[in-house]
Amino acid sequence: MARLSALVFCLLATSFTYGFNGDSFELECPDECDCHYFRINWVTDCSESNLTEVPYEELSLSVYILDLNGNNITTLKTFPNDIKMRRLQIANNRIQRVEKEAFKGLEYLIDVDLSGNNISYVDPEAFLDSRGLLNVELQDNPISVVEGPFLISSTLQFLDISSCNLSTLNPQFFENITSLTSLDLSNNPIKSLEPGVFDVLTSLDSLKLNNCKLTALYDTTFAALVNLKSLELAGNQLTGTDWPEMFGKLARLEYLDLRNSGIVSLSEDTFSNNTFLLSLILADNELRDLDVAATLGNSLNQLELLDLSNCKIRGPISGEAFANATNLKTLYLSGNPLFAPDLQEAIAPLPKLEKLFLSNCGLQNLPDNFNTFDNLQELDISHNPLVNVFTRLLAPLEKLEYLNMGYSNLSYIGPDSFSKMTSMKRLVLSGNDLLSLEAGLFGNLTQLTTLELEFCGLKRPLNANAFFKNLTYMDLREIRLGGNPLVIPESGPLFPKQLSQVTILDLSNCNISALNVDAFKHTENITELNLAGNRLRSEKGSLVFLERLQHLEKINLSNNNLTTIDPQIFINNPRLHSLNLVGNPFVCDCKIAEMWDWANMIKGDLDVLVGAKSAEKDIVVKGNKKKKSLYCHYNETQLRNVSINANRTVPGRRPFIKPRDLTIANRTWAKYVRESGCEPVVKILRPVALMAEFFKQDVQLSSTALAVGLVALALGAATIMMTVRLFKRNRSSEVDTEKNRKQR
Repeated sequence: MARLSALVFCLLATSFTYGFNGDSFELECPDECDCHYFRINWVTDCSESNLTEVPYEELSLSVYILDLNGNNITTLKTFPNDIKMRRLQIANNRIQRVEKEAFKGLEYLIDVDLSGNNISYVDPEAFLDSRGLLNVELQDNPISVVEGPFLISSTLQFLDISSCNLSTLNPQFFENITSLTSLDLSNNPIKSLEPGVFDVLTSLDSLKLNNCKLTALYDTTFAALVNLKSLELAGNQLTGTDWPEMFGKLARLEYLDLRNSGIVSLSEDTFSNNTFLLSLILADNELRDLDVAATLGNSLNQLELLDLSNCKIRGPISGEAFANATNLKTLYLSGNPLFAPDLQEAIAPLPKLEKLFLSNCGLQNLPDNFNTFDNLQELDISHNPLVNVFTRLLAPLEKLEYLNMGYSNLSYIGPDSFSKMTSMKRLVLSGNDLLSLEAGLFGNLTQLTTLELEFCGLKRPLNANAFFKNLTYMDLREIRLGGNPLVIPESGPLFPKQLSQVTILDLSNCNISALNVDAFKHTENITELNLAGNRLRSEKGSLVFLERLQHLEKINLSNNNLTTIDPQIFINNPRLHSLNLVGNPFVCDCKIAEMWDWANMIKGDLDVLVGAKSAEKDIVVKGNKKKKSLYCHYNETQLRNVSINANRTVPGRRPFIKPRDLTIANRTWAKYVRESGCEPVVKILRPVALMAEFFKQDVQLSSTALAVGLVALALGAATIMMTVRLFKRNRSSEVDTEKNRKQR
C-alpha cells in the first residue's frame, strides 16, 4: 500500500509539474536567462550571459532569487514596483556606484551579493527600504574611502567588506549597523585601528581581520566586544602588540586564530584570562624558542585544539609541554623538526588525544608509546622519510580509524604492517611508489571503509592477493586509484570478488581509453564512479561497461574526449541522478537535445545533467560565482547553415524573443536546445515509466486506489491539452513574426 500511495503521489506531482524543457507553467523569464524552480521558489539565472544591463522589464514580480553574476553590467536602476525578490546576486560585473534608487522598494530583500565589481561608492541609505536585510557581500570592490556611516540598517547581521582597499575606518563607520554579529574586514590595508571604532558593535560574535597589514593593536581595540567568541588575526605583522592586555578583555573568546601574524614570542600570561578558549591557532609563526608549557599555563585547561604547525620550534618539546592541557583532543605539530624520543615524552600526558598530526616533521621513526592513547582515532604521519621502517611502531594502534602515511618515501610495506589495526576505517597510502602490494597486506582490515592509493605508480587496479581469499570486505565502500598509469585488460573484471561491496570508485586521470563490458563484473554495486580526465571517446561500445552498473547513481565523465552522447547508453542505469559531462568537446547536434529531454522528461529533473543549470551551491549566499557549464561547439559548416533552422518554433520549447545572429561557435546546452530546432522527445515517459515499473510488482489495486489513479490520469490528460494549447500559441506567434518580418 505504501508503494501504491507513493505512485499516486508521483502521478499527481508529475501531472502538475511535467513540461517540455522545463518551461510549461513558467513565470516570466528574461530572454537570455534560465529560469526554474528551486524548491518552491522561482529562480532567474542570468549569470554569465554577457548582459550589459539588468533585464528589469522581463523579470517576474515573484522572482525569489535573481542571479546576475559574471556579466558586464555597469549601472543599477530601480527594480519594478512590488517585486518580491529575496536574494540578489550581481557579483563580478562592472558596477561602479550603488545609489539609493537602485534598491528602492525592495522590501523583501534579505541577501545581496555585490562582490567583485568596480564599486567605489555605496550610498549609506541604499538598503533603507529593505527592512529584513540580513546579509551584504561587498568584498573585492575598490571602495577605498568612507566618510561617515557606511550603511544604515537596523537588521543587518552579516557584512563582508574584505578586499575593498579600505585603509582607514572612521569613528562613525559602524554607527548605524549595530546589530552586526559577523564582520569580515580581511585583506584590507588598514594597518592600524583607532580605539573605539568597534565600540558600538556589542552584539558582534565573529570578527575577521586576516591579512590587513596590521602592525599593532591598541589595548582597548576590542574592549567593547563583550560577546566576541571568534577572532581571526592571521596574516598580519603584530610584533608590537601587548597580547596579555588585549586578550585580557576578551573573556568569552572561544576561537582564536593568530596564524602567520609575525609573532616571535609569547609571555606566560598571554592567555591567562581566556579560560573559555577551546581552539588556539599559532601556526606559521617563528616561535623558535617557544616554551609551550609556560604559554599554555594553568588557564587553558579547557583547550581542545592546539595548532603549532610550522612554528620552527628548534628546541626539543619538553615533557611538561602539555602537562596543563590534558583536555587536548586535537594537536597539530606538523612542519616542526621532531625526534621520536622527545615527542614520546611530550604527548604522554594527553590521554584524551583523538587526533595527532605529524606531517613533514623529518621523522624517521615514530614514538613507541601509542598503545597508551586509548582515544587516538586519527594519525597523520605523511611526508616523513620513514623509509619502510615503521611496522613495529605502528603495531600498537589497534583503535586507530584514520591513518595517513602518504608521500613518505615508501617503496615497500610489509605484509604484517596493518595486521592489528582491526578498527581501521580510512587508510591513505597515496604518493608512495609502491608498484605492487604484498600478499595479505589489507587482510585484517575488515572494517576498512576507504582505501586511497592515488599516484602510487600502480599498473594493476588492485591485486586479489592483497586481501584474504574467499573473504568479502563488507565495509569497504570507497577506493581511490586516481593518477595511476593503469593497464586495463581487454576482457575480464578489473577488481577481485573480495571488493564486491565497493560503491564509490575513483579512476580519474588513469589514462583510460576504453573499458570492457565485464570491467565491473565483480563490483556491480558501484553507485558513484569517477572517470574524469581520461581518454574515453564517442566510439561504438566505448561506454558499454555501464550495462552492469544498475545501481549507479553518480558518474563523472568530465574532461574526456566525448563529442556526442546518446541517452540510450544509460538505459540500464535507472537510479542515475547525476551525470557530469562538463569539459568534453561536444559537437552541437540533436543528441544534445535528446540528452536534455532525457534529463528533463524521463529522469524528471534537469539537475541530473551537471552544468545544465544553476546548482544549489551556485544560488546560495557566498555560492560559487564562476560556474562550470555544459557547452557544445558548431563547426564552420554548421555555423554557416544553422541560421536557416535557428530558433525555429518547436512545440514544447520556448523560443528566443529577439532575433539571434549566430556568429559564435560555442553554445551552452541550454541555449543550443532552444535555438536548434531539434524536435523534442514528445512522450509522457515519466509517469508511463513509473506505471510500468509499478505494475511489474504484484500489487493488488483497491477500488479507492484505482479511483485516485484515474484522477491522476485525468490531470495528465489536462497537461497534454495545455501542451497542445502552448503549441498553437507558439504557432500563432511564429506566423505573426513571419508576417512582421516580411513587412519589414
